Amino acid sequence: MILQRRAFLTGSAATLAGMALGGNSPQAALTIEPGGRATQGGWLRGRVQPGSTALMLDGKTVDFASDGAFLLAFDRDADPLARITVSPPGGSAFVRDIAIAPRAWRIEHINVARKPGGVTDENYLRLRRAELTRISAARALDTGATGWRQSFVRPAPGRFSGFFGAQRIYKGEPAAYHSGLDIAGGAGTTYVAPADGVVILAAQTPFSLEGRLLMLDHGMGLNSAFLHASELLVSEGQNVRQGDPIGRIGSSGRATGPHLHWSVKWRESRIDPLLLIAPAS
Repeated sequence: MILQRRAFLTGSAATLAGMALGGNSPQAALTIEPGGRATQGGWLRGRVQPGSTALMLDGKTVDFASDGAFLLAFDRDADPLARITVSPPGGSAFVRDIAIAPRAWRIEHINVARKPGGVTDENYLRLRRAELTRISAARALDTGATGWRQSFVRPAPGRFSGFFGAQRIYKGEPAAYHSGLDIAGGAGTTYVAPADGVVILAAQTPFSLEGRLLMLDHGMGLNSAFLHASELLVSEGQNVRQGDPIGRIGSSGRATGPHLHWSVKWRESRIDPLLLIAPAS
């Protein structure tokens, strides 16, 4: 028997502090902690009842720590409804439906045809495949980092020059959306780790698109990527603490000028870095 208790968490998840999901049981099967956003590109932290055997999001298993704490996130194009299922100790499954609030993305309509994309040069394609293989291998690492528990800090000063989710549409044909947050902090400006983590990739030789790419694993499937550095200050396998210097802003790779591109993924979902550092209001 599955006990299904339906109520909807919406975009202002900051109001969900301590919300218990599981009826009148002495220990709620699931609680949602304050600070997150149940929205496209957003995230939630929570805790399952001690002794729970499984946690799932839309039918896929979600890891949780020994104390029951977990983090989950929603892709930029997440569906309007998500389902959390918890298997508490000695009881029937609890099911929670979550309303995922839509976002008003910055969409620019361009009244010209999109330029043909893609590169056919075999040498470049071979290089790019090798780069993508390194990125995929890095994201597959499980370092046991615990930065996912922290409130993230801004990695660099400067104005935001590009926003997550922004997209151009050329005569009805959409281009790829912007996958991160751009910070125009000035060439040579040092940027820092927004949360504790382990360096899982440090491309001292610039990648074709990302330039000197640095990636941090924050644990529980959450990782950050920092693009276009002029210099990397850490090496692969190194543990870093929140606020540690990790690189300097540059324009390596495919960049129109010096800036820091910071992108964040949870598993296969791309999320908005701004929601990790800005108050959820």
